[in-house]
Amino acid sequence: MRKMVLAVMVAAMVADVGGAGAQEWPTRPVTMVVPIAAGGALDVMARILASRISVLLGQPVIVENVAGGGGIAGSYRVSKAQPDGYQFMFSSAGFAINQTLYKKTPYNAATDFAPVVLVAEGPTVLVARKDLPSGSPTEFIAYAKTHQAKLQYGSPGTGTNQHLACVLFNAAIGVNVTHIPYRGGAQSMQDLLAGRIDYSCNAITTARPQIEANSVKAVAVLSNNRSPMLPNVVSAQELGLAGSAADAWNAFFLPKGTPAAIIQKLHDATVAAMDTPSLQERLKDIGATVVAPERRSPGYLQKFVESEIENWGAVIKAAGLSIE
Repeated sequence: MRKMVLAVMVAAMVADVGGAGAQEWPTRPVTMVVPIAAGGALDVMARILASRISVLLGQPVIVENVAGGGGIAGSYRVSKAQPDGYQFMFSSAGFAINQTLYKKTPYNAATDFAPVVLVAEGPTVLVARKDLPSGSPTEFIAYAKTHQAKLQYGSPGTGTNQHLACVLFNAAIGVNVTHIPYRGGAQSMQDLLAGRIDYSCNAITTARPQIEANSVKAVAVLSNNRSPMLPNVVSAQELGLAGSAADAWNAFFLPKGTPAAIIQKLHDATVAAMDTPSLQERLKDIGATVVAPERRSPGYLQKFVESEIENWGAVIKAAGLSIE
């Protein structure tokens, strides 16, 4: 009997310590895992957010790039981290895409993480080489239909949001064009500028400088609406290409089992950062827009990820894409 009472008391003490720890969090630096190599749009955005969130939390937020497996390595690390709030992930649409694209992932994107907040969205832009003999978007579509057998398009990699955006676009206009995957958006853009591929789908961060320099032709923003960053570039919706919108998105996730108090603290600090005008302007400069207040709850993000897994899963299966 005494042993049973003692066990209950110890369990209660551990629970009290855990609750106190959650309330005090963070008491030391926090690591934000970015599951891609440094230098990309996601990495740039992560560092902008980390700087402001560090101030709001009162502890340094250290950005650590854990690349590999199209984002799987970094995601896996966070899924297996201690659920104490000291490691969390800043991820993108690829997080949901990988669930179907890879035959087997070492985690379940819908059930092995604690959603925190959907942060921002940004469009993908389809751009063509400058000397492609087509002017308007409708002329580009006509040219692609006529010459599809010899055209090539590039993307930052097989299964990336930008690759699947091009898959949707090609399906919408009814063409079958050879895909050339690269190791990143910068590499695909380099080959587009050199004329080694004919068009590519890129994050607006990568595409915008080249469009403004007239180094490439902007065909369309693959979204339902025009981007304020490229107001003169038509949207896929305007071209009548229903179902070809492919906005990129970014969100924070903690390991499954993280105490609710820690989730709420990180959520609240992130929302406060998102509402900072100077931070919004910096994100706007790289083509990202913070999501509306009604889309910021952990519950919303959970349902959003589930719908993204379903929607992109259908695209991936229809395209016959699969990675071991």
